[in-house]
Amino acid sequence: MYFTDRGIEELQTRRGDEEISFAWLAERLVEFVDLNPEFEIPVERLATWLARLDDQDD
Repeated sequence: MYFTDRGIEELQTRRGDEEISFAWLAERLVEFVDLNPEFEIPVERLATWLARLDDQDD
């Protein structure tokens, strides 16, 4: 198990039944990076990956 799996599991346990919009998620990511600028690159990579999930070329 990766260290990050614990956070993902906690997210799923605490909020897994909720429905959210991508706009809400984007706002939370911006807020997180504002508070933690050292995570700007990983958050950018995650956001880009999520945005392009359905791209056939990737």
